[in-house]
Formats: sequence, structure tokens, C-alpha cells
Amino acid sequence: MSEVSKKGLDRRDLIIASIATVGAAAAFAANAGSATAQDVAAPSADAASGASQGTVYTGEVIQGKKVVSALDVSDLEAGQKHLLYFQGVQMPTGQYWYVSVAVAKGAKPGKRVVLTSGVHGDEMSSVHTVLTVMNQLDPAEMSGTVMAVTDIARPAMEGMQRRWPNSGRGAGLIDMNREWPGNENGFTAPSRHAGLLFNRLLRPNADAAIDFHTGTSGFEVTAFNIASMDVPEIRSMVELYPVGQIFDNHTYPGVLHNAFVDAGIPSFCPEVGAARVLDLEMIPLFVEGTMNVLKHHGILAGPMGRTGKDVGVFLGNSAVPVVATQGGFIEHLVKLNDKVEAGQKVAIQRNSFGEVVAEYTSSVNGEIAGQRSEVPSEPGDPLVFILFKKAGPVGGETYPE
Repeated sequence: MSEVSKKGLDRRDLIIASIATVGAAAAFAANAGSATAQDVAAPSADAASGASQGTVYTGEVIQGKKVVSALDVSDLEAGQKHLLYFQGVQMPTGQYWYVSVAVAKGAKPGKRVVLTSGVHGDEMSSVHTVLTVMNQLDPAEMSGTVMAVTDIARPAMEGMQRRWPNSGRGAGLIDMNREWPGNENGFTAPSRHAGLLFNRLLRPNADAAIDFHTGTSGFEVTAFNIASMDVPEIRSMVELYPVGQIFDNHTYPGVLHNAFVDAGIPSFCPEVGAARVLDLEMIPLFVEGTMNVLKHHGILAGPMGRTGKDVGVFLGNSAVPVVATQGGFIEHLVKLNDKVEAGQKVAIQRNSFGEVVAEYTSSVNGEIAGQRSEVPSEPGDPLVFILFKKAGPVGGETYPE
């Protein structure tokens, strides 16, 4: 990455907390005995630095597909698609959670792009977007490699829910998109799973990465990308998507695309509509943009498709939620992508008698980027998410992913 990029990344310094966590967990594991939390060798210096360790086959075959516990795509035969399972974290029963890995290895050498989805288990349009891209690739005509991992948080996906159900310290739900880059010897299964995937599968095989998401259950969003637009390599990719909005913000520590960025790998996060469903109108926009990115990196040949310039993309650097103050039934007065002005009424709320108990207005001039899709709401529920341009320093505004 360029010197400009490195400076942009260093100023966040998000990796420090993760390094401290790794050190503390390693000390705990050493004091506990020779076995690590995952019952595998602790990560080597090469793994910690992201250097390739070579492909390691476990000897297992599941549904005709070989299982790996580490992958180096340079070991795979060129000009072909390869379907594998990656051995993730152990379950309480001692079995493993496996994730699906598809690799399109071009006939000629070139850049390596990683596509991920399923970090949240209820986000189906993101999975479908990645699968659609992979189905359009012909390795014989490619220069470079595209790797897709579509079901990262398998336990969450099995239950069609956002968070990973964790039982290690009593029943609980853990948001895996606050765990990256993970820790192979961490205190929770999602942390260990993230560490295994990031160290042994994702980071070693990425020159660029895209982590696809959707809105969460009960909250739908527009077609937009979340990206650190001050990083030139990221900006050049994000602007290739024919979607209506870009959220220029570093967002939360612990999210997967930020873990890639902190490791020196340009990455960003597309948001593809509502959870739990397939948005067949929105998905093609992200497929077209991703194919543009692959052409940008020289992996595919051919002319570019539509880009952000063609659709008049709105670039906002901040977001504000409108939050319910009462319980009752919400009626939206605006739609996704609508422009709003400060003071404009965006929703009303009625009680079970039909009386209006609250009216909600926008505090900024901007565009609607998300709305609550469930009608009953209680105090504290985000109702509307407004993207806007903020002058001056921008903080890490929260938003309902």
C-alpha cells in the first residue's frame, strides 16, 4: 500500500487492543498447560505476520471436498475452481465448525482478492452476491485469484440469527463482527474462530478484500458501501460500485474489513439491503461493482460496467439515528434514499388506541440510509438512520448495521 495509505491507517491504531488481547491470552494458555484452547499448535511468527505457512490438509473429506486447516492459494492448480472446507473452531462436543471455501485460480498469475460474507448469520443477500460473482468467473480467462468464504459464522447462520450462540461461559450471543482479527487462544469460540480464519485462511491470501453485509433483522438499509475513503486504494475500489450511497467512516474496532485494513490490506464493507431475504433488485448492483473491482485489479479483462458516477452516488461522512422515545406502532413518512432536511418529520408513532404518542424529525440535512422494518417499537429502538456530510473532524458514529 502507498505511504499515504499507511499514514491513514496508522492514525486509527486499532490493532493495539487486539495485540494486547493476544498477549494476555497466550500467557493464560501457557500457564494452563501445553494444550491450547483449540488443541492445535499456537500460531507461529509467520502466522502472526500474515506470511503464508503453506496449505495443510487434515486428511478429512466432507461431501467430496477436502478439508484444510491452513490454505495458501499458490499451492492450488491454476486455471481451475477449487472447493474446500476450512476447519474452524471446535464445538463443545469436540467436533469442528467448517466453513466453505471456493477459490477461482486464474490461469495466469495476478492479484488476489478475498470475498467474505456470513459474519452475521441472518444476512442472506450478501451471501448470494458473493456466490453470483463466483459463478460468473472462468479461471481459464483470469489473471490472479478470487477466494470466497460465504458462511463464516456457521452457528449463527444455522439459527438464522445475527450473533453467534456461545455456551463457553453460560448461554450468550456474541457479535462476531466485533471479534476481528481474533485470537486463536481466546476466551470465546467466536474469538478463536476469527483468529483461525484470519491467520490461516483470509489474510495470507489477500491483496484486497471485500466483506459483504446487509442490514440486521428488523432494520433494512439502502445499497451503500462503508469505507475509509482517505485511503486511495480503498477509494479507487468503492467508487466502482453503481450504488446510491457511500458512508465514509472508519466505524467500529473489531469489524472484519478494519482488521484487513490494519494488516495493510485495502478493504471495505458493502451493505446489501435487508436481512433474511434476497433483494434481487439490489444484488446485481453489487455484483456489477465487484466485477468492476476485479477488472480494476487486472484479474478480469473487459470494459467496466456502471460506477458511482453513473448513479450520482451520495457521499456522507457521518450518520445519525432517530431513536424511539415511546412504545407503540411506527409509521414511516419517508422512504429509503429520500433526501431529508433538518426539522423534517420522518415518522410518527401511535399507541394501541390509535393516538399519536410521538413524532420524530431529522436533526440534519441528508439521505435516508436505513429504516426499522418492524412496526412495534419500544424506547431505544433505532427507527431511521440518516447519512449526512459533517464538517470538521468526524468521529466513529454508531449505526445499526
